[in-house]
Amino acid sequence: MAREIASVGVIGLGTMGAGIAEVLARSGVPVVAVEIDDEGVKRGRGHLEHSTERALSGGKLDQASRVELLDRVRYTTSLSDLSDVDLVIEAIPESFDAKADLFIQLDKITGPDTIFVSNTSSLSITEIGVHTSRPGKVVGMHFFNPAPVLKLVEIVRSVVTEPDVVADVVAFAEKLGKTPVVIGDRAGFIANALLFGYLNHAVRMYEQRYATREDLDAAMRFGCGYPMGPLALLDLIGLDTAYEILDTMYHQSRNRLHAPAPLLKQMITAGLLGRKSGRGFYSYDGVDSPNVVTDAETPSSTVDSSAVRPVHKVGVVGTGTMATGIVEVFAKRGFDVILRARSADKAAASVARVKKSLDKAVVKGKLSEEDAAAALSRITPAVEFEELADVDLVIEAVAEDLAIKQAVFAALDDVVKPGAILATTTSSLPVIECAAATARPSDVVGLHFFNPAPVMKLVEIVSTISTAPDVLATARALCGSLGKHPVRCGDRAGFIVNALLFPYLNDAVKMLEAHYAQAEDIDTAMKVGCGLPMGPFELLDVVGLDVSLAIQRTLFDEFHEEGFAPAPLLEHLVTAGRLGRKTGKGFKDYTAK
Repeated sequence: MAREIASVGVIGLGTMGAGIAEVLARSGVPVVAVEIDDEGVKRGRGHLEHSTERALSGGKLDQASRVELLDRVRYTTSLSDLSDVDLVIEAIPESFDAKADLFIQLDKITGPDTIFVSNTSSLSITEIGVHTSRPGKVVGMHFFNPAPVLKLVEIVRSVVTEPDVVADVVAFAEKLGKTPVVIGDRAGFIANALLFGYLNHAVRMYEQRYATREDLDAAMRFGCGYPMGPLALLDLIGLDTAYEILDTMYHQSRNRLHAPAPLLKQMITAGLLGRKSGRGFYSYDGVDSPNVVTDAETPSSTVDSSAVRPVHKVGVVGTGTMATGIVEVFAKRGFDVILRARSADKAAASVARVKKSLDKAVVKGKLSEEDAAAALSRITPAVEFEELADVDLVIEAVAEDLAIKQAVFAALDDVVKPGAILATTTSSLPVIECAAATARPSDVVGLHFFNPAPVMKLVEIVSTISTAPDVLATARALCGSLGKHPVRCGDRAGFIVNALLFPYLNDAVKMLEAHYAQAEDIDTAMKVGCGLPMGPFELLDVVGLDVSLAIQRTLFDEFHEEGFAPAPLLEHLVTAGRLGRKTGKGFKDYTAK
C-alpha cells in the first residue's frame, strides 16, 4: 500500500527551494520551510510572495487561492521542526559535504520512515544516502528551474533505494502535476548527462574557431528545431553553473567529453558568466537581460556583391528525395533547373514527384496554381552530363557513397563550363575528396540542404582548404535568394548539426544500454525538461538506425574520440534489421499502429 505523504519539509529557500515549496503548497501539501537564519527566511518568503503575485496578475491564481497557498507554508530556522514530516526535500547549494552533513542531522530528528530527498542536479544520491541510517529511503527528486513552471522531475534511485520508495515518490510527483522519469544514480542523471555533453562539444567547436557563435546556434535551431542554440543556452544557464555540472559529471564518469572546455574556465575567470553578468558568449544590454547587442564579434550581415558570381541556371544530379526537394526549391525561386538522372524514365518520375509536391502546396494554400505551373515549366529533365554544360551551378545529390560522388564530379569537370560552381549536398563525407576528383578544386563547395529541402530553412555551407572566397560569397548570397538560412563551417565529419546531434543520440543509446533509464523516460526528459521537439529514440527511429550508425561511424573514424564510438546496442539493432519507422521496428515497435 502506498504511503501517504501528508506533510513535507523543504530545506533551503533560494530560487529553487522556494519554487519547490510553491509547487507543494499549490497542490494542497502543508510545507515546513527551513532556512539557516531569519534573513534567509525573509528572502525565501519574498521569493514565494513575488512568484505568486505574478501568477495572480497573470490570471493563473485568484486572490483566495493565493492566500491559501501562502498559509500552507510555515517558515522556521530550526531543523527540529521537521520531526513529524513524511518527506524532506533539501534544496541547498551543490556542496556534497553540506548535503551529507544535513542528512546526518535529519537522520537524528525525523522518524524512521521519513523519506529523504535531494534536489541535487549532479551529485551522487548513493554517496549522500550512505551517510544516513536509511540509505534505502534516500532518493533524488531533481526539479527543473523555474519549478512552478517546468513539468519534468527526475526521480533518481540508488542501488539500495527501496522500490516502494521510488514508487511512492513517483506517485507523489504525479500528484504535484509533474511529469516524473526514473533514472539510475549516474552523473548528470538524464537531462544534464545528455544536454551538457552536447553543450560542451559546441563550446569546443567555437573554441577551435570551426564556426561562429551565431552559426553554431542557428544550425541547431534551424536544423533540429531546438528552442535555443547551445551557446545562447549556456549564457542563460550561466557559464559558472555549466562548468560546475560538467566538472562534477567528469569526476564521476571520467568521460573526456564531459571535461569542461578550457574556454569555459577562462571566461568564468574573466567574469563572463552569461546573462547574469551581462556578457558571456554574447553581449547583452544589461545584467540579467535577454536582449543581445552588437559587439566586436558580431558578423556583418551584408555580402560583397562584387565578389558574387552570377547564377541563373542550375543543375541538380540525382533523383532521390533530397535531389527533387532541391530542384523544387530553386524552381520556385525563379531559377531554370536541369534535373539530370541516369535514365529518361527516372528523370520523368522525379519531375512527377516535384509536380506532386507543388500540387500539395497549392491545395494547402501555400502556392498559387499559376506559380506552381511556372515553377514546373522551369524544370528540364536530362540524362547526359553534357546537358549541364552551360549551368552556373550544379549540385550533386546522389547516394552517400564517396566513389559514386567522385565519379559524378569527374564527369562534371569534363563538361561544365569554366567558372561554374560545383557543389555537393553530402551530409558527412569530405567535400575535399569530391573536389580532388576535379581540376578546379577552388570552385567546389559543400551545400548541405536539410530534408525536406522545401521546408527546412538551414543550409550548411562547407568550405574546403581550396574553396575560393568568391565561391563562398556566392553560396551565401544564393541561400539568401532561396529564403534559406546559411551557416558556414569547415570540411570535417558531421559539419555542425550532425557533429553535435549524433554524439548526443549515441549517448542516449548508451544510457539505455546501461539500464539507467527506459527509452520512454529518456525521450520524455529531453522533450519536457529541455524543450526539444523529439526525444532521442523518436528521432533515431525517424532518421533510420542504419543512417545514424553510418554517421556515428564517420565521426568516430575522423576524430578517434572514444566517446564517439557507436553504442553496441545501435550496432546490434541495425544487424537485426530493426532500422526504425521504415522497417516497422527500431527502438519502438510501430507495427501495431
